[in-house]
Amino acid sequence: MKRIVLFASGSGSNVENIIHYFQNNANVTVTTVLTNKRDAKVLDRCNRLGISSLCFNRTAFYSTDCILEVLKSLEPDLIVLAGFLWKIPTNLVKNFPNKIINIHPALLPKYGGKGMYGMNVHRAVKESKDQETGITIHYVNENYDEGAIIHQAKTKIEPADSPETIAKKIHELEYKYFPLIIDQLLTDS
Repeated sequence: MKRIVLFASGSGSNVENIIHYFQNNANVTVTTVLTNKRDAKVLDRCNRLGISSLCFNRTAFYSTDCILEVLKSLEPDLIVLAGFLWKIPTNLVKNFPNKIINIHPALLPKYGGKGMYGMNVHRAVKESKDQETGITIHYVNENYDEGAIIHQAKTKIEPADSPETIAKKIHELEYKYFPLIIDQLLTDS
């Protein structure tokens, strides 16, 4: 049985999509969702879906091995960042090489780095008058959005598209491709 641990900071729509994708798969299970926000809506989703969750603070994440020990005990085959906004500490990256992936709402290397998440990305894409955007699923390393690219999917930007319209197009790509790529990575491992 392949085991997935998810990290999220917000509403958890990608988390729920991933959980639904694998819920009838006898070979894969989502074991736990970890979050850095006590009031994150993802916790409500976990409660409703019967998935265990754990909330942690900055000290536990960056100044101790607490989260590392939790992850080691969960024995994940893949750690998936699904809307998780904190930079992953080096100790986690080193202990889980090529086992931590992230999804970014743009075509990296464009619009990556600290502060480039959510609507910040979509506004930057719109202001740059790009003709396309998309998602990037990539491995996580010690730097924001610089890990090796696993998969990219694109969508056209129309002149009338607003940042909100762009966000909707990106969410559709995320919901379609993120679970598929996770499945593929688990199958290939």
